Amino acid sequence: MQTRKVIAHIVNWLDTYLKNSGLSGFCVGVSGGIDSAVTSTLCAETGRPVMVLNMPICQAPDQLSRGSAHNAWLKNNYSSVTPVDLDLTPVFSSIQTHFPSDIQDGLTLANTRSRLRMLALYAFAGHHRLLVAGTGNKVEDFGVGFYTKYGDGGVDISPIADLMKSEVYALGRELNIAPEIITAPPTDGLWDDNRTDESQIGAGYDELEWAMAYTSLDEKEKKAHRLTDRQKQVVALLEELHAANRHKMDPIPVCEIPDDLRN
Repeated sequence: MQTRKVIAHIVNWLDTYLKNSGLSGFCVGVSGGIDSAVTSTLCAETGRPVMVLNMPICQAPDQLSRGSAHNAWLKNNYSSVTPVDLDLTPVFSSIQTHFPSDIQDGLTLANTRSRLRMLALYAFAGHHRLLVAGTGNKVEDFGVGFYTKYGDGGVDISPIADLMKSEVYALGRELNIAPEIITAPPTDGLWDDNRTDESQIGAGYDELEWAMAYTSLDEKEKKAHRLTDRQKQVVALLEELHAANRHKMDPIPVCEIPDDLRN
């Protein structure tokens, strides 16, 4: 991959889209992970106003510190960046007290955290006339659907959604993202036990990238590959998750009324 040219292409795409939108800049949620670090830096490279929100909710200290350090680094290197620390823990705790106990399972609360952050991003973006830039990569957004519908999936634009995770890392190194972010195990930060993406999905991003490439082959090409048992497991996992999460990737279904019923 021509990393520097890819960066320039994305930055130009962001700048052009912003000009055509009539809005003023970008708003990005920063988590301390590689995807949000790269996305926020790409937005900052445009020279346009960028608001970066660090929004902890009962967050692990290492995630919080990485996010804060990245925001400080952005501010020091890009004059157009405005960092915001917004502790949403009290808001989330209040929601918990008002939700019935029978719906407070782990997944429901994890998704609620993500949707609460989306609400905050759009509050700031709406007030300051900014576009919310999504931080999802191609594996998450179009491979396994590893994101929260109307949470981190609720965005205006997706600058890195055509990049595999390995390509995001390549951009991160070129953009001088902090080593502690690049080496940190990917996590969505939505669980109290600090579980990783790999533990939740059941496969690493390198395995998923391989499986996405394999499933894109035609049948003749697939027959030329002799898969290991693990590779077969990962392909099956990818196909299962893709099918289960297809509702996140497709447009909202609309019930179309036949013309003869309108008469």
